[in-house]
Amino acid sequence: MSILESDRVRELLDRAGLGGLGPCTLRIVLAAVALVAGLGLWRFWPSAPAPEMAFDDAPSADGAVAGPEAESAEATCVVVHVAGAVMRPGVYALPLGSRVTDAVSAAGGGIGDAALDSLNLARIIADGEQVYVPTAQEAASGTASPAAAAAGASGGSGAAGTVDINTASAAELDELPGVGPSTAQKIVDDRELNGPFATPEDLMRVSGIGAKKFEALKDFVTCG
Repeated sequence: MSILESDRVRELLDRAGLGGLGPCTLRIVLAAVALVAGLGLWRFWPSAPAPEMAFDDAPSADGAVAGPEAESAEATCVVVHVAGAVMRPGVYALPLGSRVTDAVSAAGGGIGDAALDSLNLARIIADGEQVYVPTAQEAASGTASPAAAAAGASGGSGAAGTVDINTASAAELDELPGVGPSTAQKIVDDRELNGPFATPEDLMRVSGIGAKKFEALKDFVTCG
């Protein structure tokens, strides 16, 4: 006996008003009901949530991770040659913004008859310069440091140990502390375009020479 011929099923079909239908028709009706029920279950069955994915910092074009730990490439120190009447002459790396007194202290301080008062100990030093501590005899005779003496012997020199920024060549300006070939050429180009410098402070109108760089070289320049 098929399921459609059972008394329970016949009773349910009679209540639904389907008791007069033939077996074939009932099968079609029941198949349609089952199909609708299946579609309803598929439509409203809860789907599994999408898996979460964690992403690290995206790599940059060169493969390095560009995150908050990236370090700045700015220089943080200056290198200076301390020579003359000091305890430990040599080359020292000092923090950016250090002054002449810091360079002398790094070299152990003055020795013997070092004429420290002949130096501007408060001057900010520039990267690559030489701090020369003369003896009292050298200071009295006006003898300059080797670097300054070389500049004084050039055609662009002014007072002892200084360079005339209105007449010095680019090569002579290149000898100034903190001034490289590029900046030296900019000084020459500026005075040719805008006229002679009226004061040493006018150097700060040249691109690349700010207050700190001028502080490092102001004792070595003159306007004639």
